[in-house]
Amino acid sequence: MPVQDTLVKNLDNPIWNALGETQEVFAEANALARRFIDEVGPLAGMASQSEEAYAALGKLAKPGGTLGLFLEEPPLIPSGWTLEADGMLTQMVYDGSSLLGNKRDVSAVELLTVADIPQMIELTQLTKPGPFRDRTFELGHYVGIRAGGRLAAMAGMRLHLPGFREVSAVCTHPDFQGRGYAKALILEVMRHITSLGELPFLHCKADNLGAIHLYEKLGFRQRRLLYLAVIRQV
Repeated sequence: MPVQDTLVKNLDNPIWNALGETQEVFAEANALARRFIDEVGPLAGMASQSEEAYAALGKLAKPGGTLGLFLEEPPLIPSGWTLEADGMLTQMVYDGSSLLGNKRDVSAVELLTVADIPQMIELTQLTKPGPFRDRTFELGHYVGIRAGGRLAAMAGMRLHLPGFREVSAVCTHPDFQGRGYAKALILEVMRHITSLGELPFLHCKADNLGAIHLYEKLGFRQRRLLYLAVIRQV
């Protein structure tokens, strides 16, 4: 499904653009900076890096809390902030090459509900696929697989931009790895996104070659690199 070049360009600054339009309901914002409300997560974006933008971001930061940025250029952290962690992300977009169909790879895949949030938080705290908080669930369509009476694996959606939705929170409990659960759940989320007439995309640590290989087998192609910066106001 073709997407206009102007919409693809939005992926260069995905958090800023998502919070300025399709996910504005989840945003705290001013003229130069935007962030998800704290109960949803710590991701934030700026129109561009500048001391003025970081100062604007500081007005949205929680005391002692951290914010996660996806940047087009290396982080230029001004005084008043400390860089807690950094790294490279590869942004990948589904190219439509694989036939998703409607068949689930694992029959036990189920749509998760509000009642599952405590187990979802427990699983993400253990496996650390990215920040997941009390209201992250509201970003949409989280699916899971249970085994042994526990939530064994999950996946869902996070960023939403016109024409695109991000596959996120893909994780499997260490006791249940190697069973194909992640692949089944990613495919389920991809089917949901394409049923909405939009394209799946995702972000992965650039050195996670195993995950990148899996995503490529599922039809994702690397689009560009972004700089991850986890910062804290001091």
